[in-house]
Amino acid sequence: MVPIQMVDLKRQYLKIKPQVDAAMAEVLDNAAFINGAPVQQFTNALQTYLGVKHVIACANGTDALQIAMMALDLAPGDEVITPSFTFIATAEVIALLQLKPVFVDVDPKTFCLDPEQVEKAITPKTKAIVPVHLYGHSAEMEAIMEISRKYNIPVIEDNAQAIGGHYTFSDGTTKKLGSIGQIGCTSFFPSKNLGCYGDGGAIFTNDDALAAKIRMIANHGQSARYYHDVVGVNSRLDTLQAVVLNIKLPLLDEYIKARRAVADAYDAGFAGIPQITTPYRAGNSYHVYHQYTLQLNGADRNALQQYLQERQVPAMIYYPVPAHRQKMFASFGGAEFNLPVTDDLTSKVISLPIHTEMDADQLQHIIDSVKSFLNQNSK
Repeated sequence: MVPIQMVDLKRQYLKIKPQVDAAMAEVLDNAAFINGAPVQQFTNALQTYLGVKHVIACANGTDALQIAMMALDLAPGDEVITPSFTFIATAEVIALLQLKPVFVDVDPKTFCLDPEQVEKAITPKTKAIVPVHLYGHSAEMEAIMEISRKYNIPVIEDNAQAIGGHYTFSDGTTKKLGSIGQIGCTSFFPSKNLGCYGDGGAIFTNDDALAAKIRMIANHGQSARYYHDVVGVNSRLDTLQAVVLNIKLPLLDEYIKARRAVADAYDAGFAGIPQITTPYRAGNSYHVYHQYTLQLNGADRNALQQYLQERQVPAMIYYPVPAHRQKMFASFGGAEFNLPVTDDLTSKVISLPIHTEMDADQLQHIIDSVKSFLNQNSK
């Protein structure tokens, strides 16, 4: 059996090696390392794929979130509603800009922002809502956008884990995740469903004025060369990363299909086991399974992780300490937030390997290993 990886980037690369090597060699020959033609080719292709008017590439997903918030002219002390159950970057940029993170609980099934809790958290200082499409499942965007319209609060979608996913509204309209809010953000970190071979990110919007401002901010606040209209940053996608993404974007739906097939196999393998809750799939969300995350009920998570490691099965805990309980947010009153669902989930979740290259032998070994542990440790 091929050694199991959480994400097997080497085997994925080998399938596209000739195209990637040739494209990278062309960049090296041309020496157009910054703002080469492939960058614009990629942003144009991603605009078409997502169905948005503007895609602005940047250096990474964290920059994407920061630039999005800067483009909304948020002022120090403004409140931004976001989940605590997410990768730290979502909340980190809020604090970095001297805004106040307002942590809201998540739905226990989808792991994404609970719209009812969002509305309860709104105050006159609330200036943005940042839902996270965690693990590849969509937040409840119809309800969130209704709140956005009701209170005139912009929505920034953190779509770092769900590129290629889509959401279906009650009227039957379907939209790609990242294209629903006023701004969408994503990361092209190598392990993402659409990943490059270094760092990369992008920002999406259908608002022409916002797009112009985002472009300025990402390029030192320039409206024209050496004319700086706003305070900006230096954040761009380099040409070598763009050529990789140009090759992988046409394969994204195929990659998602492979991930969903792995999830189907896990679902079948763990069906009927009382100690396991498999990932929920809402009928209006097309889950793209950036992670396959179990909830354990009455089983020792750390012991399971150790047992799997001994059987050469990697397993990860995303995320063991929620943002509101991190030291970095103590001065923002993090520990004062009452988020029982988040605290419960962070004590129960464990993610199993899922990627585009998994084979039947690997899957069966993982499933058998989990079942073996539970059989040996049933209460």
